[in-house]
Amino acid sequence: KYKNELIRPELNIKLIKPRPIKISIVGEIKRPGFYTMRDPDPRNISGKPIYLPTIIDAIQKAGGITQNTNLKEVIISRKLPGKKISYKEGKVNLLDLIFNGNHLQNTILYDGDIIKIKKAIKMPSEIMSLAEANLSPKNITVSVIGKVENPQKMEIPVNTPLNQAILLAGGPIAWKSNKNNVELVRVNRNGTISKKKFKLDFSENVSNENNPPLSNNDIIRVKSSFINNVGEGLATITKPFSNMVTAVTLYKLIED
Repeated sequence: KYKNELIRPELNIKLIKPRPIKISIVGEIKRPGFYTMRDPDPRNISGKPIYLPTIIDAIQKAGGITQNTNLKEVIISRKLPGKKISYKEGKVNLLDLIFNGNHLQNTILYDGDIIKIKKAIKMPSEIMSLAEANLSPKNITVSVIGKVENPQKMEIPVNTPLNQAILLAGGPIAWKSNKNNVELVRVNRNGTISKKKFKLDFSENVSNENNPPLSNNDIIRVKSSFINNVGEGLATITKPFSNMVTAVTLYKLIED
């Protein structure tokens, strides 16, 4: 650009702040969609390495893999430069990365990249468990509501079971909570909502049947006990008369 203006152009370029890149991830991923990848540490610190998002960062951001993910053939489509719209495809072997530490498989992403994750034949559960541990985000967000000591939206480690999340919310409220009626509400990939009822038993190990590991954005509702329902019902019924009772009592005190 400057060769026609300067005899010996010597330019120093310093990157102040890298712009976020936008990518798409589709297929066998928990939350397929369009994502913006930006530096998780926005501080402008001298000497800080430039954030270069990779395919693992993108998979973790999209919630991690499913049980049907083809880990050996993850496809990356990248737009080629020029006015003509054309793409070049490459394959990544995530198993080679996980088990052999081959970081060449952890491709650096560019703006506009499309990650396609295919469906595979069922793989051994121990391999998928290890892969999910490596390719899932460290933390997820869930909400615990209802009759617990501290109802709240919280960030918890991935694969935290239902029982532990309830304990992190302070545990069920004595006599007010119905431990036989704990509801797990989950938004499915197809947009539907599933509800499943559990019996709260803190001696249960992690299992899909009795104490399932939680997913991002799950809602746990500890429902009210029969005694608490009766108590709240009576309070509602008698509430309109409370002012009258107070007034009558005060009148008798004055009269005396």
